[in-house]
Amino acid sequence: MSTSSSTAAETDFKRKFIKIFLIVFGLLLICFSIFFVKHQGNNKYIIETLAINGSAEEGDALFKMNCVGCHGITARGLVGPDLHSITQRLNDKEIIKQVTGGLTPPMPSFEIDPANMSNLLKYLHSLE
Repeated sequence: MSTSSSTAAETDFKRKFIKIFLIVFGLLLICFSIFFVKHQGNNKYIIETLAINGSAEEGDALFKMNCVGCHGITARGLVGPDLHSITQRLNDKEIIKQVTGGLTPPMPSFEIDPANMSNLLKYLHSLE
């Protein structure tokens, strides 16, 4: 009787282990899918932004509305860093990710459409 009960217990354990494994695997697959979709959307946004030839004047206006509190009216820095020559330190993709993701605290993330992001990039390039 003990042999059959231990065999039944082993079978029950194996079933539970397989269920847990499948649940964990499924959750990992869902997380990976969400990350992949989000990352793909970001790439599409970057590609669309870089395809637009922005306006430095419109970028300057956008900068003055959103960025001067931290970077100063002349973009020489206050709380945030001096942005002159930022385009020599970071490429356009990195700048887009910084602005939209707020990667370095206390930098907030900004939701900005591709046309305005292109304008902001053009303005930042004019600061060199």
